[in-house]
Amino acid sequence: MDLADECILVTGASGNLGAAVTRALSQRGAKVVCVDRRDDNYASATKGLDPDRLLLLAGYDLTSKDSAEAAVAEATARFGTVTGLVNTVGGFRTGRVLTDALDQWDTMMTLNAKVALITSIATLPALQAAGHGSIIHIAGQPGVKSGAGQAAYGASKAAVIRLVESLAAEHRKDRISVNCILPGTIDTPPNRDSMPDLKADQWIAPASIAELIAFLVSPQGAVVTGGAIPATGLV
Repeated sequence: MDLADECILVTGASGNLGAAVTRALSQRGAKVVCVDRRDDNYASATKGLDPDRLLLLAGYDLTSKDSAEAAVAEATARFGTVTGLVNTVGGFRTGRVLTDALDQWDTMMTLNAKVALITSIATLPALQAAGHGSIIHIAGQPGVKSGAGQAAYGASKAAVIRLVESLAAEHRKDRISVNCILPGTIDTPPNRDSMPDLKADQWIAPASIAELIAFLVSPQGAVVTGGAIPATGLV
């Protein structure tokens, strides 16, 4: 997959999944615009990558439409065009409906659903101007079927899936594909720390999800749109 003609915005790029996506896209020749509130992981995430094809942006609050649009403007000013968005920003909380869901609801809806909506709105005009593009969001299995302790989180991820379906239908004629990934538990240091009793060898490596995303943003992946794609592994 040659991505040399693509310029892709990666949000949450300082996180574990965002860093893996940045590396996978950059190694295939894409121009990558990293966007996050912080930049503490940028040095290690971009080590060995072509600095001329990277733009590292920090201090951006993607719950704000103005901030998201400013990031897209920075990307366009640097590279002339934007052809893709990979949004990895999100949050995770568990708690029972009776005692916890009301307190968690707004936070989960903001971090998961609202950020997906805002980043899509901010990026779409640039993709339309480019004449093609792709948008990828991260949803989750509880967005399809939730369980105990997952009401607020599952509802927010279900909202992401419905958003993706609507965007895909609305922008098919613009040659913009829109999909979301439904990962299993991602093998990251925070997840290992918070769930030490579970078998991390059955979790999904961020690099594996990044490979799937690299395909979806490539010209070959443009045939897939409106999908909620499971990435749960084989074990």
